[in-house]
Amino acid sequence: MTMSADPDEQAMTLWEHLAELRSRLVRMFLAFVGGGIIAWLYKKELLEWLTLPFVQAWAPGGIGSDGPAIHFPSPASAFLAYVRIAALSGFVFALPFILYQVWAFIAPGLYSREKRFAIPFVASSCGLFALGAWFGWRFAFPVAFKYLLSFGGKVGEIEIKPTVMVNEYLEFVTHMLLAFGFAAELPILIFFLSIAGLVTHKSLIRFFRYFIVIAFVVAAVLTPPDPLSQLMLAVPLCLLYGLSIGIAYIFARPRAGAASDTAP
Repeated sequence: MTMSADPDEQAMTLWEHLAELRSRLVRMFLAFVGGGIIAWLYKKELLEWLTLPFVQAWAPGGIGSDGPAIHFPSPASAFLAYVRIAALSGFVFALPFILYQVWAFIAPGLYSREKRFAIPFVASSCGLFALGAWFGWRFAFPVAFKYLLSFGGKVGEIEIKPTVMVNEYLEFVTHMLLAFGFAAELPILIFFLSIAGLVTHKSLIRFFRYFIVIAFVVAAVLTPPDPLSQLMLAVPLCLLYGLSIGIAYIFARPRAGAASDTAP
């Protein structure tokens, strides 16, 4: 029988693990649905918030005489767009509860002193995701929209006007928000890898030069094709990786010591 990482914990069978996993997945789904219902009540306010960088980028450009507008091509498109906003926002609203369920599921495999990080884990994960998404919305989005809208305007006697569809716009901003949000979760990922013994601060330091290349490749794939937007994702990724090295240094050594203490 497989022993738990904590000698005070009794090992669970495979079926007990599966039953617990199913229970926690159901709770996550219910939290997501509840968050989506709340988001639906504020769907117009959320859409206004999502389109604010687009509106700000439009104004200085002087593209045409009309103000900024987002169009929908079919009668159901606007409704489906609001459903998409509610789903994304529902996930964000439910994220603290979802992360707590993730932690509660993996907690039996941790040492007693590691289990006390439940609340810090949830708080830091949500905080990093929100900070990453806010950074993208506040700084990267205006730069990206300003660059992309700059291709409109007068070309000889022809005026090129952007006709932005609501579904394509939401796909773009959702992609960017999730990219910046999940990129900010890098320290949490390193935390789990370090306490699992898969990485150390020394291995992370040796891999740093390769991670810089990976960060710029990821930024080139996830952001619009302007260098400034790519830098706005790649540079924070590198800084977060440096922070992750410190996290691995702090948490990997105590676990290694605990493992040696419990060894026969």
